[in-house]
Amino acid sequence: MTSQPFKTSAFFLLAIAQSSGRTWSSVLKKGSWLKIVVLSIVATWGLLLFTDGPHEKHVQELLWYVRFGLWWIILGVASSIGFGSGLHTFVLYLAPHVALFTIKAVQCGRVDLKSAPYDTILLKRMPSWLDKDCLEFGPPIYQEIIPFSKILQKVYLEAVLWGVGTALGELPPYFLSRAATMSGRTIDELQDFNAPVTEGFPSLTLHRAKRWILSHFSFSIILILASVPNPLFDFAGMLCGQFGVPFWKFFLATLIGKAIIKVSIQITSVITLCNNQLLDLVEKWVIWAFGFVPGVASVLPSLVAKLKTAKDKFLSAHVAASASIAVKGKWNLSFTLIWNTVMWLMAINFIIQIVTSTAQGYLRTQQELEISKKLLEIELSASEPSSG
Repeated sequence: MTSQPFKTSAFFLLAIAQSSGRTWSSVLKKGSWLKIVVLSIVATWGLLLFTDGPHEKHVQELLWYVRFGLWWIILGVASSIGFGSGLHTFVLYLAPHVALFTIKAVQCGRVDLKSAPYDTILLKRMPSWLDKDCLEFGPPIYQEIIPFSKILQKVYLEAVLWGVGTALGELPPYFLSRAATMSGRTIDELQDFNAPVTEGFPSLTLHRAKRWILSHFSFSIILILASVPNPLFDFAGMLCGQFGVPFWKFFLATLIGKAIIKVSIQITSVITLCNNQLLDLVEKWVIWAFGFVPGVASVLPSLVAKLKTAKDKFLSAHVAASASIAVKGKWNLSFTLIWNTVMWLMAINFIIQIVTSTAQGYLRTQQELEISKKLLEIELSASEPSSG
């Protein structure tokens, strides 16, 4: 796209047209019932979107849910693929959202802060509850400790959607490795596993250990690898594709591990850290437990004081950040504006990479077809004299 933008764009459009044509022809070959279903869905959506009536508010509500779901799923995918830069959207978006909601719920003594489940951060739109005064929600419902499960219920949907996105983002390495294996090739990252083994106890033992791990990629092993913070899970996906692990076995284990187990651990940690009441309760249990350990009881008071100071700074910083959001309709060179600009540049770079790779793949396929035709013509021309 940088050196030959017009040619690359043309090849990309041809690739999209070719793929769309194949998809449409496949749909047409499936039978008349599928055509009727597709046309019915398209016609229904067209009528709902472009006609006035009492259904408008329901359609708008549905569109908000779609935007909400796509937003968090895309952030999860971005966390896995990293836009080529190791970008982790849990730290940038999901964790701050959970933290701010927990802080606000503890301050107001209630969890019914959202106007709807999709009332979260969404691109440039901030949640409605963030800047509201607690008096606008009514008197506190919980006078002492807000049940952990109540806060978890309010933020779990977006967390699961984000986790689904992270699972989807792990599929490209699996499919690339699987495609390479089916074509008789091995991707570069897995070349070491097929390299000849040198003599010697350490090398031979390590090679046998690797082979044993690769031959025992069970559902539970994939689930465990996906359930813990694991920056090398891309490599596990490549191994699963290389050694023929079935797609649904790999994807279901990854989905359960990342979208349920790992996400639950992550947001539980964030809620616990940001919930003053819950943190105080945990603190009392820890102090009580360590009070029986010799030598530790004497240093506990100073350690607890330091932890409380760090916690107060953390909570006050987040509250200050929520109160210093850029004023609407006014140009404000804030950290939020700079960060959103960086995010958009990364997204544009990622789209450019997709367009370029798609165009290169289309051109490579066309060149291979031309080479095959030339070779066939040469073979036919070479066989003509012998047949005569």
